[in-house]
Parts: sequence; structure tokens; C-alpha cells
Amino acid sequence: MKSIFARGMCTIALSLAATGVFAQESSNRVAANTDWSVFEEAQNNECWAVSTPKESTITQNGRLVAANRGDILLFVSYWKGQNGTGEVSFAGGYPFANGSTVSMTIGSSRFDLFTDGETAWSAGPDDDQKIIAAMKRGAQAILVGQSSRGKKTEDKFSLLGFTAAVDDAGKRCK
Repeated sequence: MKSIFARGMCTIALSLAATGVFAQESSNRVAANTDWSVFEEAQNNECWAVSTPKESTITQNGRLVAANRGDILLFVSYWKGQNGTGEVSFAGGYPFANGSTVSMTIGSSRFDLFTDGETAWSAGPDDDQKIIAAMKRGAQAILVGQSSRGKKTEDKFSLLGFTAAVDDAGKRCK
């Protein structure tokens, strides 16, 4: 389970995204690496690499359906003083089903992310490092979640530019 501090910082990042700070003209976006952007929030000593999905599908009972979703974002966040240890999180844009997990597939590697509200995290720092290593080697990350309303979502993220973005974010908040 992630620390309260880490959850609070991710909430700040999600709030920034939801309020438009994530937009191209944001003053705290410090780099863009193909499909990934790097942000630095000096006030909170936080840096993150973030991307939006290239493709999203929603199904219910095996049929494609429409649904309104908030921001869909895949993050790797860093905080100064944590020696460049990144934390992987996913904002699904909807409340996840209670007790559910989000499956993350990168190539032949599969990881489970634990959900809380509209956010999902890995089990801990060791899993974060395994996921980040897989993302650096991979071309695409596919995240599959279950909403509290019984809808299944599948979001496909390009990993083009991920390595440069995550390395940059990690160095900025060492």
C-alpha cells in the first residue's frame, strides 16, 4: 500500500491534470519526449513523466459501449530525497470497482495494480522498478480495469519517448 504522502502527491498531480495545468502551455511542463511529457513542481519537490492513451475501448457484457471518463493518465512520479525511485500510478478517469485490480501488460510481462477510487498503484517500490524496466524495454503498455458500474476499460499507451522522459524526471528530483 502506498504511503499517505505518495497518495497525496499523486492527487496533486491528478488535480493539476484535471484543472488544465497538464495542457501544452503549462508553465511546469519542462520537457516533451515524443508521447511522454515531463513536469516539475518545485513547490512540492515532485517531478513526473506522464502520458495519455493512444486508444481506449469500453465494453460491458462483451459489447462496446460509450461512457464519460475523466482524465486517463499513466504516471511515473519522483520526489526529491527518494534517491530517484519512481512510483507508477494510473488514473483511469472513473471510480474502479471496490477491491478490483488493474492489469498492466507490457510485452509478455503482466503486473497487477491495486485500486483506490480512480487511481491504481503497484504493490510497492520493487514492483515499481520492475514495471519501469519493462516500460523501458516495451513499445506499448495496455491497462485493463473494471469500473464500479461494471464496465471494462482497455487503455493502450505508447512507450515511445518513455525512457527519455522517465530518466529526465528522475534526474530532476534526485
